[in-house]
Amino acid sequence: MATQGFNLKYDPESDVLAITLKNKPFSYAHEAGDFVVHYDRSDTPVYVEILNAHTFLRMATKVVPKATRTDRIASV
Repeated sequence: MATQGFNLKYDPESDVLAITLKNKPFSYAHEAGDFVVHYDRSDTPVYVEILNAHTFLRMATKVVPKATRTDRIASV
């Protein structure tokens, strides 16, 4: 699913949400909990993986007010 310059992909088997921010090769990655951020040579984030995505998204929908989520989706 391509959205505003980035691409989302979900793999249900591994429960990973992958977000391509820029279509550039990455040279290194940094892991922080369930997030793995991949950077290019200029230290710009180009790819993000959210591990255990189902749990993360379930928790995120509890934190973000429903009106905000629907307004944002409607504007895309």
